[in-house]
Amino acid sequence: MLTQFLKAKKMLLRKFNFWYISSFFISLLVALPIITVFFGFFELTTDYFLLLKNTFLLKYISNSILLLVGVLFLTFFFGVGSAYCVSFYEFPGVNFFKWALILSFAVPAYIYAYSLTAFFENYGTAFSILTYFFGSHEYNAYIPKFDGLFGSILAISFSLFGYVYVLTRASFFYQSQNLIDVGRNLGLSSKKTFLKIILPSARPAIVVGLSLVAMETLSDFGTVSFFSISTLTTAIYNAWIAFDDLASANQLSFILLLFILFLFFVENFSRKGAKYHSLSKGGFVNKKKIRLTGVKSFYAVLFCSVLFFCSFLFPVLQMLYWTFKFPKYLQDLNFLTIGFNTLLLVFLSCVLMIVFAFIANYGNRVTKSKFLDVLTTFSVSGYAIPGVILAVAFITLVSYLDNFVFINFKTMFIGSIFGLVIVYFVRFFALSSNGIKSGYLKINKSMDESAYLLGYSKFKTFSKVHIPYLKNSIFLISILIAIEIIKELPITLILRPFNFETFATTAYIYASQDLLEAAAAPSLFLISIASVFILIVSKYILSDN
Repeated sequence: MLTQFLKAKKMLLRKFNFWYISSFFISLLVALPIITVFFGFFELTTDYFLLLKNTFLLKYISNSILLLVGVLFLTFFFGVGSAYCVSFYEFPGVNFFKWALILSFAVPAYIYAYSLTAFFENYGTAFSILTYFFGSHEYNAYIPKFDGLFGSILAISFSLFGYVYVLTRASFFYQSQNLIDVGRNLGLSSKKTFLKIILPSARPAIVVGLSLVAMETLSDFGTVSFFSISTLTTAIYNAWIAFDDLASANQLSFILLLFILFLFFVENFSRKGAKYHSLSKGGFVNKKKIRLTGVKSFYAVLFCSVLFFCSFLFPVLQMLYWTFKFPKYLQDLNFLTIGFNTLLLVFLSCVLMIVFAFIANYGNRVTKSKFLDVLTTFSVSGYAIPGVILAVAFITLVSYLDNFVFINFKTMFIGSIFGLVIVYFVRFFALSSNGIKSGYLKINKSMDESAYLLGYSKFKTFSKVHIPYLKNSIFLISILIAIEIIKELPITLILRPFNFETFATTAYIYASQDLLEAAAAPSLFLISIASVFILIVSKYILSDN
C-alpha cells in the first residue's frame, strides 16, 4: 500500500514539474487579458454606453461590416489575381514581381492613408504635378478625392492583400500539373479550369488569407481614425481616452471580440484537414508555366506593375516627395532617439516571446498534457484580437489587481515600457509559439530519448540539443515579430511612457494634427526598416523549394 502511494506521489510530482508549471503560467499570463474582456462585459457602466447603444452603436457596427466587405473583395481580387499570374505564367518581370509584391507588407494601412490624402487633396501632390506640366489652372475640381470609407477600404486593401497573395501562391505552387491536365482532358477552357479546378483546390489557403485580412481590418485603428470613420475600434479608443469610461470600452471590446472570434474559428475550421498538395495517384508533377506573348503578356505585366506601384511605390514616392520638399521636418526628427525606442521594444519583445515560447512548447512536449495543449491554443488567440482591445483589457486587469494587493500595479505597468512589452507579448505570442511549435514537429522524439540515455537532463537536452537545432526558426520568428512591432500603433499609442515615441506614433501624431508633410520622414524610416526585414524573411515564405 505504501509502495503504491509513493509511486503515485512520484508520478504526480513528475507530472507537475518545473516544465509543466512554467508552461502553465506562461499560457495563463497570455490568456488573462483575453479572459478579462469577457468578464468586463458584465460590469456596470456609465450612461455613455446606454447613450451609445441608443444612438450610434448600429452605425459603428454597420461601418465595420461595410469596411470588412469592401476590403475582403479587393484583397481577394488583388491577392488571388497576382498569385495566379506569377504561378502559372511566364512573362517579362515575373521573377521580379514574385518578390516585389510582398513589399506591400512594409506599408502600414495608416501610412498608406496619409499618402492617399496627401496626393489627392486640394492643392496636394497631384495638383502640383498637373500645374508643373500643364500650367496654372483650377485642377481641384477634376482630381478625385479618396477619403472616408472608400479611402479606408483602398488603404487597408493595398496594405493587406499580401496575406492572400503569399498563401494563395504557396497553394498554387503545390498544385500538380495533373489537375490542369484533367481539366484539359474534360474539354475545359483555361477560364473554366481556373474557376472549377484551380481556384477550388486553393480554397483553404484563400480562406485563411482572407480570415487574417478580416481580423486585421476589424482591428485597424490608425486608418479609420485618420479618415474619421466611426467603427467599433475607434469607439473603444474614444470610450477609454476621450470619456475615461473603461467599463464602456470593455463592453464595446466584447462586441468586437465576438466578430473576431467568429472569424478566428472560421479560419481554424477551414484549415482543418486542408491539403496544399496533390494526392493524385500519378504523383506530384511540376506545373509547366505558360509563356505569354503579345497582348496577354502586356496585360499580365500591366496588372502586376500597377499593383506593385499602387501598393508600395506610390506611398514611398509620396513620402520621399514630402521629405525632400520640406527638409526642415527631417532635420527636426530625433531619428536616433526614436530609432532607439523602436528597436528597444523590438529587442525586449523578441527576447521575452522567444524564451517563453521555448519554455511553453518544451513543457508541452515533455509533459504531454492535453490540458496544456488546450490552454496554449486558447492563449495564442491573442493574435486575433485587436491591439486596442488588448490594451484596454490589460488596463482593466491591472486596475483589478491594484484593488486587491498593496503593490501599485498601475505605476508599474501603465505608461511603462514593461507594460507595453507585456501587451506586445500577449498580442504576438502566437507568432513565436507557433513558430517554435512547427520547428519542434520536425524534431523526432527519439532524439530526446537518445539524449536522456547519454545522461542529459531535460534542461541540458533543451539547451544543448533543441535550441541549436531550432536556431533558424529563432531567426525567422525574430524578424516576423520585429515587423509587427515596428508597425503596431494602438497598443503603443495607449500604453507608451510619457514622451516615448516610435516611428509609428510619431507619424500618427503629426498626421492627426494635419501635418502630413511632417509625418513623411518617420513614415519613410518605418517603411525602410520594415522593407529590409521583409526582404530577409521573404526567402523563407516565398521559397520554391
